[in-house]
Amino acid sequence: MIVQQELIKKIKDFGLNSYEAKIWTALLSRGVSSAGELSEISNVPRSRTYDVLESLEKKGFIIMKLGKPIKYMAIPPSEVIERVKKKIKDDSLKQEKQIDELKGSDVLAELTSLHTTGIDTVEPSELAGVIKNRENIYNHMDLMIKGAEKYVYIMTSEKGFLRKIERHKKLFKKMADTGVKIRIAAPLSKDMEKANPELKGIVDYKNVSGINARFIIVDGKEMLFMVTDDVDVHPSYDSAMWINSPFFTGAMKELFELAWKKN
Repeated sequence: MIVQQELIKKIKDFGLNSYEAKIWTALLSRGVSSAGELSEISNVPRSRTYDVLESLEKKGFIIMKLGKPIKYMAIPPSEVIERVKKKIKDDSLKQEKQIDELKGSDVLAELTSLHTTGIDTVEPSELAGVIKNRENIYNHMDLMIKGAEKYVYIMTSEKGFLRKIERHKKLFKKMADTGVKIRIAAPLSKDMEKANPELKGIVDYKNVSGINARFIIVDGKEMLFMVTDDVDVHPSYDSAMWINSPFFTGAMKELFELAWKKN
């Protein structure tokens, strides 16, 4: 049996490896089959077939039929999807519970103490790093924004403005409620300037043209700036530099405020 590689790749989303995906699709095509038959039609080595079938059985993808020779029967794919979905939910709840328990544990206190002590001994010039992938960049933005005490300044593109509002709106509101001032500058169209009434009282934003830059400044202490144009780069290749330098960040803060006043 020949199964397209693209299908095998998609089946891996079910949590299966290549051999498991091949054996399962082979069994689906036969309904009921023995290990030897499945090895032959799936091109999985016979020495691995029994281990793979045992794994699929534990995961709930197949059933072993009683009798000799031993044969296996495939579970309908629709039922498998429900089982996979349930397992993902159960695992997620279990992990969430473990993380919540960790938050109040002595382990976290010790780790935090180690981190604080380590940061205190680091030279200011070493407090910098590269962050790759837009999702990782936005996660670091979350961390920076949560640590803000006075203000958050963001310079971005129009598309970046929309992305940040969608991604960080709840966090913006939470920080605004604590008194943190949030400003976003971007080259916005006239329609865009009027399209976000729900941001009133949460975020101040302005159409700032003539500046092609993407960065975020928090309290004049730390800064994250993107080194690529979001028009030209795929999100997975987006890159940013994080700097914890009041001297450098303070200078960029002055430039941001100057551009804000001019527009």
